[in-house]
Amino acid sequence: MGAAALATLMLTPPAARAASAGDPVRRPSASPAPSPTTSASPSPSPSPSASSSSRATPPATPTASPSGPRVRTYAYGSHARQIMDVWWHTAGPRRPIVFVIHGGWWSGGDKKYMTSITRSYSDLGYTVVNLDYRLSGDAAWPAQRTDVMSAVNAVRRHAAMFNADPSRYVLLGFSAGGHLATAVGAYGDGRPGLRGVVGISPPVSPLSAFADGSAFGSKEQQKLRKAAIKLAGGCLPAKCPRVWSSMEVPFHASAGDPPMLTIHSSEEFVPPYQSEMLKESLQTVGVPMVVKTMAGTQHSAPLYREPGVAETVQAWIVARLGRVAPPAASPAASPAVSPPQR
Repeated sequence: MGAAALATLMLTPPAARAASAGDPVRRPSASPAPSPTTSASPSPSPSPSASSSSRATPPATPTASPSGPRVRTYAYGSHARQIMDVWWHTAGPRRPIVFVIHGGWWSGGDKKYMTSITRSYSDLGYTVVNLDYRLSGDAAWPAQRTDVMSAVNAVRRHAAMFNADPSRYVLLGFSAGGHLATAVGAYGDGRPGLRGVVGISPPVSPLSAFADGSAFGSKEQQKLRKAAIKLAGGCLPAKCPRVWSSMEVPFHASAGDPPMLTIHSSEEFVPPYQSEMLKESLQTVGVPMVVKTMAGTQHSAPLYREPGVAETVQAWIVARLGRVAPPAASPAASPAVSPPQR
């Protein structure tokens, strides 16, 4: 799509046309977008445990300050939840991209709870995409994996608009979002430009979650079992083995997959052994994976806030995408992008 056509599509009210598949369309978000601010960063977001706030319409112009990122909400599909907040810096070289994927049992959650994490990667100088996707109540698997890939394709297709480098990006997912991130990473024999995948407490093995969530499992494990069944369209593994096989990330490891990093708590309801299964599958095809286990029971975003976890993830991502100039740095003084590591 040419620049003029894209501009026309962006300016047309959403009610007047259906979104073209994969094209980022500017439209009001189904959830509050980052609010305008006069500081270098958008205003803080609610914590992951916060309740939903009142609905709001995104600003008509990009959220930006002289030295801060631009922030806009775009649609990448026609469904209300097929939306994404894109944070980008207009100055400096083309920047690698970090895609952030929220959790919520595949049936809930919202990108607004990922705003502070999104900001942290924007502060490192990256283009960052904080995305929503259809939930299991909207559509059964593989709609969620398809949505993540559609959002990625839309941003890569229009990378110049976001001063982004389409050949360098990573996926960072939390809980159910970590499952989606790893599922996309293992889809096919590699994804163009994907340099790494990070999952925080990812249930990469829904079949294991189904087994662990029997009557003998914990309350959270039983809830995860029900959530996995709902993701599969309400169908049990014995009746719909192909659907469950498609959801099972370790079944899809191939030599073209990107390196992966996952982090779990030792006593959380998504046990580290799920990631160990994926690691073994990836290692058999020559793909490196690191599984880190922290003491305790914290899960997802609370685990990410434990001392040293965010720093570990950031360092791993920087090693794969390369370090870019801080956003506040003068373009004339910006160093060249460091070569990324696989």
